[in-house]
Amino acid sequence: MQVKPSVVMMGLGYIGLPTAALIASRGLQVTGVDISEEVVNIINKGAIHIVEPDLEGLVHNVVKRGTLHATTKPIEADVYLIAVPTPFKENNVPNLDYVQQAVEAIVPCLKPDALVILESTSPIGTTEWMQKLVYELRPELKSSIYFAYCPERVLPGNIIYELKTNDRAIGGIDAESTEKAIEFYRYFVTGTLYKTNAKTAEMVKIVENASRDNQIAFANELSIICDKVGVDVWELIRLANKHPRVNILNPGTGVGGHCIAVDPWFIISNYPEESTLMQTSRERNLYKTEWVVEKIKNEALAFEIRKKRKPVVAAMGLAFKPNIDDLRESPALYVAEKLQESGINLLEVEPNLNNGKRKGIVPYKDAIQDADIIVFLVAHKVFGSLDIAKDKIVLDFCGVNKK
Repeated sequence: MQVKPSVVMMGLGYIGLPTAALIASRGLQVTGVDISEEVVNIINKGAIHIVEPDLEGLVHNVVKRGTLHATTKPIEADVYLIAVPTPFKENNVPNLDYVQQAVEAIVPCLKPDALVILESTSPIGTTEWMQKLVYELRPELKSSIYFAYCPERVLPGNIIYELKTNDRAIGGIDAESTEKAIEFYRYFVTGTLYKTNAKTAEMVKIVENASRDNQIAFANELSIICDKVGVDVWELIRLANKHPRVNILNPGTGVGGHCIAVDPWFIISNYPEESTLMQTSRERNLYKTEWVVEKIKNEALAFEIRKKRKPVVAAMGLAFKPNIDDLRESPALYVAEKLQESGINLLEVEPNLNNGKRKGIVPYKDAIQDADIIVFLVAHKVFGSLDIAKDKIVLDFCGVNKK
């Protein structure tokens, strides 16, 4: 009988925790590591600190079973997964400080034949850099550690299912590392595992989201043009997509999250002359959010002129996409903050924020009663069946009732 490898997961956020829990559910012993003692304590109680369907029950079961334990320090293991944030410095330059800290933390624990896998979105060449860093700190381990890169491709709100069933591109620093990583992922992934090299795998993740950013930019630009000429963009897209080879995406408030809104910069920052289309798409999606702010401010000003009083505006949705609580890079949150800065009397609505992440959140049913102007920024499912009085002004930037 094959002995299952022990695993250390570095980072217990939106990707790390679901991945750790899924691996633990397959009977592998998983140690989850996070710098936050609060997060560690929550998980060790069988609870979670993020909103994700099916995750809390899974975490509760694997913690109770003893296959998942959280801590602030890594231990010796057979496999190390790194899923920590890779934010940006000024001028959209990738910041690998968290990755470096994670690597440095596991280095004292490494033993020959250990497998180190990076899942954090990273610039091309990061896996090679990680290998070099390990061997600089532990030269006696040279040529005895396996390194690989495997990007996740999951949809928040459906992460557990997609972690298990989605295909993966897995690239090792060499052929042996690729094989070792493929063997490991077979424990918990039912999708197809495609072999490649580390650089290609690193670029797969970035290119996937840069492509989607480009497609969304087209839809957002289209929505601005339609607004100017008086055409219903939702009907236009629905009819255009009847063409067998056309698939225009739906426009929105902008682009958010720690993938599509961020990943193109991993290419743009290093290859600015070769990535002009990607830059244009990023600029167009950022502009769409500013355009939304101005549309709301203009509507509020027109109301004030007509009614001789300032309106109450309800910002419906703050998350970066429907039906989740994730505020990372959220264009809706940016819109709300800009409106508040301009002095607008704003009611913030986010039905998925039920764990105290943001103060002052107003229940959506109260907001549609109290507001003069109702602004849909995120197409949460609960917004689709609201009974809104006819005297309310409604601005729908995400097609709540038209998708």
